[in-house]
Amino acid sequence: MCKIFFSCCLDGCTIADQPDFDVGSDAEALYNAMKGFGSDKEAILDLITSRSNAQRQKIRAAYKSQYGKDLIDDLKYELTGKFERLIVGLMRTPAYHDAKEIKDAIKGAGTDEKCLIEILASRTNEQIHNLVAAYKDAYGRDLEEDGTREEDDVVSEDLVEQDAQDLYDAGEAQWGTDEAKFIMLLGNRSVTHLQLVFDEYEKIAEKSIEDSIKSELSGDFERLMLAVVQCIRSKPMFFAKCLYKSMKGLGTADNTLIRIMVSRSETDMLDIRECFRLRYEKSLYNMIQDDTSGEYKRTLLKLCGGDDDIAGEFFPEAAQIAYKMWETSSMTKVQLRGTVRPYQNFDPASDAKSLRKAMKGFGTDEDTIIDIVTQRSNAQRQEIRRIFKSLLGRDLMADLKSELSKNLERLILGLMMSPAEFDAKMMKKAMEGAGTDEHSLIEILVTRSNQEIQEMCAAYKNAYKKSLEDAIASETSGKFKRILISLAQGAREEGPADMARALEDAQVNACNSESDDMEDKFMSILCTRSFPHLRRVFQEFVRCSNKDIEQIIKKEMSGDFKNAMFAIVRSVKNQPSYFADRLYKAMKGLGTDDRALIRIMVSRSEIDLFNIRKEFKETHEASLHEFIQVEMLVVSCVFLLIHTACICACVTLVRSDEKRVV
Repeated sequence: MCKIFFSCCLDGCTIADQPDFDVGSDAEALYNAMKGFGSDKEAILDLITSRSNAQRQKIRAAYKSQYGKDLIDDLKYELTGKFERLIVGLMRTPAYHDAKEIKDAIKGAGTDEKCLIEILASRTNEQIHNLVAAYKDAYGRDLEEDGTREEDDVVSEDLVEQDAQDLYDAGEAQWGTDEAKFIMLLGNRSVTHLQLVFDEYEKIAEKSIEDSIKSELSGDFERLMLAVVQCIRSKPMFFAKCLYKSMKGLGTADNTLIRIMVSRSETDMLDIRECFRLRYEKSLYNMIQDDTSGEYKRTLLKLCGGDDDIAGEFFPEAAQIAYKMWETSSMTKVQLRGTVRPYQNFDPASDAKSLRKAMKGFGTDEDTIIDIVTQRSNAQRQEIRRIFKSLLGRDLMADLKSELSKNLERLILGLMMSPAEFDAKMMKKAMEGAGTDEHSLIEILVTRSNQEIQEMCAAYKNAYKKSLEDAIASETSGKFKRILISLAQGAREEGPADMARALEDAQVNACNSESDDMEDKFMSILCTRSFPHLRRVFQEFVRCSNKDIEQIIKKEMSGDFKNAMFAIVRSVKNQPSYFADRLYKAMKGLGTDDRALIRIMVSRSEIDLFNIRKEFKETHEASLHEFIQVEMLVVSCVFLLIHTACICACVTLVRSDEKRVV
């Protein structure tokens, strides 16, 4: 029987009152940790991170009473850097901590708009009122209140549809945007009411409120409205995104990291952790561990409270979010869009002649080749190949291969192949030579439709005189071989979800998650059911087990078989997001996986590359275009450095020879 988890309510904090709390003893322990030469940082962090904020305020008062000194002043004197900021932040009350963050965000040259948006968009009415009072008390200045929102349980049912229509009329339905209407509705209606409004809005506009805000607003106002919407959808998910952005890439936004870890540790840190894992497939604990060091890291990890990579079950709100995400995924009809479309006024003979001219004589006009090939659809490129042969008596592919080199050659030739030829070539490359590129095999077989797989198998047989199934069988083994061969049949069911069967599939998976035949059952369902059906299965799996299907795969499976199963789930959930992640991994760090980059850019350019670009920017806060540009610049710089080093080495050798001659 399915578990009912939506009615349960656990405390989502990682810091709670310490049992047997002795305020005098704690004040003495802190005093002893700071007296004399140096300070006992471990004692300080262990004590402060194991007491609630209310208990810390009592310790601060007792410290003043016993020693006549201000505890925060002593901590500032004894500690330094990020560790000091973190410990002092924990010692302030939530209202005074927020007031300090607001003050720091607006003082000096420039304003930290992200900090202001995060705090003002995520706090309750009471928290905002306390913040305003604390700001006035601490700095002697007024902080203007940002509206008064209805309490969370207030729902005006008769206004839900009207509010949704008003938001639509204020943006999508007119030229220009009525920003005041957005402010009034998003700033005053209750969270519960607005959640219903957003659902109604999507029916009217046929797009999410987030997409409308992105298209209708701009700058800081756009970011503020998006933050408000994200907090209304789910504060834990909003903070999970903020934490991820604070640590990804080079460097860490320590102010953001400290602010969130301090302010949410007694509120909803458990839910933030689960939302973090749900969205980014890694634990917040591990990301902090990799990105920070010393006592600063130890304190943050204490506030985090545990490593979710060893867990598999959801906390209440995270479970609801997971269920809602799968529900949205199963109901949303995403319009897939490529970035390459058929060229208007297409003249294959003219294109064939231009390509021939670009390759005649000394040197090659690469710009002309790139412009023609990237601005024609694949069907048009095949027509150019035929005309090139009939008109000029030459093989266009052979000419391009002889005139181009390295990655440009591989990219242009890939674009000139039919999709089936290209996929067959990529499968062949993944299996030839020493070692097998398992990730390429998984990516191609998981993401192609039945028709695309069948056409690829035919192209493989035609090009290499061997069936793709036989090639896979000879290059792989065990359960990984079985899942690849199963996918290579191109026999996945098609059509909508069968609700009764989806529930049955979910219950089978939930009940057998620890049995010996669990992997076989998983494989059978994941390899044969339609994607719409699987979305419902994964949704019901959350309801039945209160577990995360992706985490179960991570925990219970291993090796390439686990990677394949995981890729299926990711692709079912959001295929453009899966490809965006693959592109990011191809370019991050030192060196670029050019084969993966070329494979995805070529194969998705006419299908869903526009959607992939959108997902890439949503997750990594940089456009795919910018990422590729930076990556190519880094590669150029590396080649320049190598070239310079070689020249320096040659000069050194020459000078050494000259000295020996002298």
